[in-house]
Formats: sequence, C-alpha cells, structure tokens
Amino acid sequence: MNTRWLVVGVIVAVLLLVLSGCSSEGVVSGGSLEIKGILNSQQEGIWVNGEGKVTAVPDVAVLIVGVQAQALTVADAQSQASGAMDKVMTALKKGGVASKDIQTQSFNIQKTTKWDNVKQESIVTGYQVNNMVTAKIRDINQAGTVIDAVSAAGGDLTRIDSISFTIDNPAPYQEQARQKAVADASSKAKQLADAAGVKLGKPVYITESSYVPATVYRDAAIKSESASGVTSTPVSAGELEVTANVQISYQIN
Repeated sequence: MNTRWLVVGVIVAVLLLVLSGCSSEGVVSGGSLEIKGILNSQQEGIWVNGEGKVTAVPDVAVLIVGVQAQALTVADAQSQASGAMDKVMTALKKGGVASKDIQTQSFNIQKTTKWDNVKQESIVTGYQVNNMVTAKIRDINQAGTVIDAVSAAGGDLTRIDSISFTIDNPAPYQEQARQKAVADASSKAKQLADAAGVKLGKPVYITESSYVPATVYRDAAIKSESASGVTSTPVSAGELEVTANVQISYQIN
C-alpha cells in the first residue's frame, strides 16, 4: 500500500514540474522535455458565405425512354420487348440522336403474380420485361418530334419515364456564378468589418461549391400533353439557374 502511494506522489510531482514550465504560447519545457500545443483553437478573422446565380438556357434534352412487354413466358415477353426496342432505337437515331448519346439505363425481367383465394397463395401469371435507355437530344427543338416518333415506333409497349434539360458545357456559367459569389462574400465581409470598426485584411481561406440543376418532367406530364392529338408534343426547356457558393475567411488588420 505504501509503495502505491509513493508512485502516485512521484507522478503528481512530475506533472507539477511540467506545468510550471508552461509558457503563455502553449510550450511546456522541463529538462529535455518540450511539448507544443495550440491553446486557442477558435477560428480567427471574419468568416462569410457568398452566393452567385446565373441563368442559362438548356441546350440538351435528356429523354429516358424504353419498352415494357408482358407475356406468359419469358421468351415471348423478351421477344416482344426486343422487337419494340429495336424500333425505338431506330426512331431515336432517325431523330438525330447519335449512338454515343444512347445508353442503357436498366433491363429487368420480373414475374407477374396474382393472389389465389382458393389456394391462399400467389400464383405466377406471366413475365414482364422492361428495357429503358437514356437518350441525349442535342437539338432541343426536335425533342417533341423525337418523343412522337419513339411513341409511334414502340406502340403500346412504349414507356417514357421522364425528360430533363441540362447544359452540355456549364463551365462558363459556373465561372460567372463563382465571380458573383466571391463579390457577394467580399461585400458582406466589408460590411461586417465596418460595423465592427476593424480593418478588413486579405482572404486566407476559400472553399467553393457549384450546382447545375436539371429541370425534370415526369411521364405523366408528357403523356397529358401528347394525348391532345397535336402534330408534335410541345416541349419547353425554360431556363436553368447555375449556382455557386463560397466560404471565405478574411484577416482582421
């Protein structure tokens, strides 16, 4: 028991010796022992967020389209889907969609079932094949015409999931939005500095993020328009808003 208290006493004495050599800058020295630490981890300076927005007209329409077939056997369902999909692909290419701009999004085969009240179990009624592709239409003015051509080609098996609009090269718009975001942050920092009665220094930390949304129209909206009997499905791309956000830390002089 005495030995244990002796060890504790030695440890306490060493700690007191080390702490007595601690400077205001967080440096502890004692013989050959030197420990450096950061006593104040709080962020210094003025931290602000800035936002910049630029509107742009989309130049690419992204169509998610495909076919869905159902039959008593997998072979029959797949045969129907394959034939309809070939016609859909042909219609896309005739509509000016390049092969490199067509990509398979999903392909699946599922059982279709119904509940048998007599047997009290699900019984298989057939099989369903779904095949969907993503097609980029680079001439937005032709989007409605392409939709109509695809619908006619695939017939009742045609499925249009959605159409969205985006910008093929958003970099120039992102640069403009970024400049506006930095200007916004700078203005806020100057206002804060003036209000606090300090002089604003140079920025010492900057982080940035940007966002280019895609306007998406789902299948229901497309069908409600194309069902009106007009020659071409009306498609309106509208405008997109490219956004940039920055966080900047400024020194205080």
